[in-house]
Amino acid sequence: MSADVTVFRPAAGEGGVIDHGEHGGEHHEPETSTGLNNRKLLMWTFLGSDCIFFASLIATFMVNVHKSLSGPTPEEVLDIPYTSVSAFVLLMSSLTMVLALAAIQRNDLYRYRVWMVTTALLGLVFLGGQAYEFTTFFNEGLWLQTNLYGSAFLTLTGFHGTHVFIGVIWLLSMVWASFVGKVRGAEDALSVEITGLYWHFVDVVWIVIFTLVYLVQAEPSL
Repeated sequence: MSADVTVFRPAAGEGGVIDHGEHGGEHHEPETSTGLNNRKLLMWTFLGSDCIFFASLIATFMVNVHKSLSGPTPEEVLDIPYTSVSAFVLLMSSLTMVLALAAIQRNDLYRYRVWMVTTALLGLVFLGGQAYEFTTFFNEGLWLQTNLYGSAFLTLTGFHGTHVFIGVIWLLSMVWASFVGKVRGAEDALSVEITGLYWHFVDVVWIVIFTLVYLVQAEPSL
């Protein structure tokens, strides 16, 4: 007595191999409905909120800058040529940040590390210049409690300096990540791009501060 045996086989692609999808085991980070990566969207949201903080501080400075009842005044303490050099250094760090991102996108870890360290060093040069400037202001009698100008000016520039310091730590941590295998190449370029977004934001904010706080206010008021 014979019996028919039906053999069930799983659905398979051509050649009897099960098709697991076009991308196989590749990992893709979650995206929003707009196609923007979640981490990048979070960074843009943070930068937007930070814009509000800076706008508030700048507005406070502009309102109070000429309301001080005693000196020193902006035109007495600001050194535009010196600060211009510091501003140039910080702006050049944006260029090196772009070069670092381009290097990691090419899987060039060596140049990535060189440009990231260069960016961090330029940030440290800017911070050193700001520390020297603050020391000069203190020696000339300008500090937080001196007058409204001192309070508004030092709070605003100090807040920006804190952002630069955080950025330098972030940059150096990204360099370290490349040595411990957390940043390996183009597949990790998004993390570098997000770091660059923060750094470029810090640079753009300084352009606004330098223009309104230094260039405009250094001229004697009529």
